[in-house]
Amino acid sequence: MTIAEIAAQREYHYGSMTIGECIAVAEEAGMTTGEVIITEACDVTGKTREEIAASMEEAFEHNLRAAEIGAEDGKSFLLGTVGQDLTKEGAPMIVEDPFVNKIVAYTLAAQVGNHSIGLRPCAGTGDSCPYTGFIKALKEDYQDADLTARIMAVILKIGGEFRIGKATTGCNMEGFGAGAAATAAAFVELAGGTPAQMEAAMVLALSPTVSVPCTPRVLVPGLCATHIGGGILIARLASQLAMYTSIPVNVPIDVMIAMAAQCHLASAKHIVPVTIEYMEPFFKHDDKVDAYISEEIKEEERSRQQELVRKAGEESRRLAEKANPITEPFGEAVVGGSSLGVGSPTNCARIAHFLAKGEVKKVKIELYSEMFARRAINVPGILMAAVEGHSTSNAEAYKNSLDVARKKGVEVEILEIPEHSVQRVTIEATEGNSMVESINSGGARLILKDAWPSVEKAWEIAKRLQIVIID
Repeated sequence: MTIAEIAAQREYHYGSMTIGECIAVAEEAGMTTGEVIITEACDVTGKTREEIAASMEEAFEHNLRAAEIGAEDGKSFLLGTVGQDLTKEGAPMIVEDPFVNKIVAYTLAAQVGNHSIGLRPCAGTGDSCPYTGFIKALKEDYQDADLTARIMAVILKIGGEFRIGKATTGCNMEGFGAGAAATAAAFVELAGGTPAQMEAAMVLALSPTVSVPCTPRVLVPGLCATHIGGGILIARLASQLAMYTSIPVNVPIDVMIAMAAQCHLASAKHIVPVTIEYMEPFFKHDDKVDAYISEEIKEEERSRQQELVRKAGEESRRLAEKANPITEPFGEAVVGGSSLGVGSPTNCARIAHFLAKGEVKKVKIELYSEMFARRAINVPGILMAAVEGHSTSNAEAYKNSLDVARKKGVEVEILEIPEHSVQRVTIEATEGNSMVESINSGGARLILKDAWPSVEKAWEIAKRLQIVIID
């Protein structure tokens, strides 16, 4: 069957398939994903492969010129001459792989060039940097025109989806997120990886970028470099993991992109204002522009910024005062993979176990929505603590806790509750029942909200067991 027929059979919208659908078609057709994307474009536009390739080459011309400027003599008001610094003879290596190092250098050079002649934006000008860096390095190191066309097609197909998903400010849908996802896919296409490996690489690359704000608002010197350059490095890591290890990845890329787009909106509303508050004192200013601003307004700005720096210093000092000494930095080991997802609810249940008396007959577990969704990892910990009082570090007990509860005839009830961050464990025992209600916190810690038969006794038990309660 042709790819159009495969798409029709799957009831895809041929001509506007998602990247996930392109991957699925490629897998069934035994083609690379880049080949499917180009074929779809040919069928929809009526253009030849050569014409499609020429159109993509033309789309990159301006941005490649910007990268050249950044590498040769360009200077940026935010990144200085980093493009020249990384591409000149004898320049330091970011990574030992010459090809990947070249991509990173040209990516940053493209951003420098962006501040000289601008860039043609995709989702934004941020993701145009890694796209351009990858293609410029590719053209220098590989002479295969068909391979170049397929990689361009993969990058631009993915970039096009991010372009629509980026509705407001946020690097998770631009230089960092889109750049990481698209170049991860490009690395797989380049290496001849499978469509399934490409999907896994994109998911792995996109994950750490979700909800990441702008740097912020592209006005703080230097910060953008680790966003766009980091996108390339994350992409390389993700592609290597996907192609050469047995790492499991079960999230479809279409789900991942859709989630990233929604988190992007939430980040702009809730996270970006915080970053702007803290970063505003470090924004780059233009005296010629500020000449139009009244002295009264500028003085208000200065006062606000000075107060922010003072407040931040106090907040940092509070963190330092409460931090563990370096001689005893860590809490007890937490099995199950997460101190938040497993450690804190396990410790809640452990306190409940020692508050109860006699043989445990029933454990009622009430978890807020996030922890309820993660019950596969936290319920074993809660049960080992509630039934037998085991600590978060007991891997054997964690592994066997459900079987132990069944053998002992312990009734288990698991409920989802609406209260944010609340985890509540109630134990019915032969000589005395107990209940502990707490707020989940990282590092296996918790905030004690309520306990029965005694909050004071719960505090004493936590202290004896060396469970950290946040006041």
